[in-house]
Amino acid sequence: MRKLHFPLSDEDIRSLKVGDPVLLNGVMITGRDTVHKWMVDTFIKKTRQPEGDDLEVYQAIKPLLEGSAIYHCGPVVGGLDTKQYTFVAAGPTTSIREEPYQGDVMHHFKVKGVIGKGGMGPKTLAACQEVPGLYLHAIGGAASLIAQTVTRVLGVYKYDFGVPEAMWVIEVKDFPAVVTMDSHGGSLHAEIDQKSKTALQALLTQN
Repeated sequence: MRKLHFPLSDEDIRSLKVGDPVLLNGVMITGRDTVHKWMVDTFIKKTRQPEGDDLEVYQAIKPLLEGSAIYHCGPVVGGLDTKQYTFVAAGPTTSIREEPYQGDVMHHFKVKGVIGKGGMGPKTLAACQEVPGLYLHAIGGAASLIAQTVTRVLGVYKYDFGVPEAMWVIEVKDFPAVVTMDSHGGSLHAEIDQKSKTALQALLTQN
């Protein structure tokens, strides 16, 4: 089990391959559908004008994301009334919903890690090779266990998106994950998909 510390270097990324288990340490940010669409529409494709605190948030998150990771997670957060935030549950969200946005976000914000469950598609895999970066599979069904690796909630941006969709800046210690898409073009998800299709075709042929 290899320990990684944010920010990740290109050497860190290139040294890892599909199947490698890792423990993540340092500061990363949560982000789901609303955040990814906001990032792309406002700052990458620029199909909408910044409004409210958009520019202020952009300036704050850009250095935090460089070399770090986005975690596809809609956490359950305690301490909302007092703003003494703690993560109660922090399980991964299905990642494929971010496929239209993820590659662009990785390039623009220099994100090195994407964490979620279920894998992603060819655009994200291409970004993993180019940036370079990794897709890391977190353990589904272990929301409370993962929450215990969150040592501090450092802040929150775009709270107006709602608690699950906001950008929570968290510090983690020994967050467990497995590399399932690497910077060398390897994708465990694509491999499993192809094997499943082959097995299904064989079954259909027999019948």
